[in-house]
Amino acid sequence: MHVLTDKELYEAIEYARNIDEETGRSVMETFQAEQPALAQTIFNVFPSLIAQQNQEMANMFMELSFDTLCVYQHAFGHAPTQTEEWLERQTALLDAELQALIPENKMNPKIREKLQSRFSERAFNEVTQMRLIEVMNESIDDYASESTNRAPFIKFTQTMIFTVIRLFSSLYSQPENK
Repeated sequence: MHVLTDKELYEAIEYARNIDEETGRSVMETFQAEQPALAQTIFNVFPSLIAQQNQEMANMFMELSFDTLCVYQHAFGHAPTQTEEWLERQTALLDAELQALIPENKMNPKIREKLQSRFSERAFNEVTQMRLIEVMNESIDDYASESTNRAPFIKFTQTMIFTVIRLFSSLYSQPENK
């Protein structure tokens, strides 16, 4: 996997946003069959966390998660199959690192510093589609600006889409593991 050029990224986004319903259903069914734990996490668990706060933002998150899935598949093909244990390791690692970034969370300062450093190091050393994150964040900002009741949930939704993109980046950087 490589960092997408702007041209590659925008072609993949255009592809994702212009998929017809039948193709979209096929993409989801294939993803759910090949990556059941990841599909469950991205399209059920994460949206339910957002829906507890704002259903409209949860719906937007699911659309952007689908776009992200399509961008990766369009640009890199089908993902290598991973086990549920792989997903658990990835989400646990991301969760700990993200918790360390929230100043309100009580945490031992040394542990916080170590987790923040690890987060920064992984973000710097891994191939992460930063431009895709920016585009998705802009979409969230634009959508939230249409209704004042969405605005308080921008950061949370952006954090969740960031997590999805990091998970896809990790997935596409791994060898197949059945």
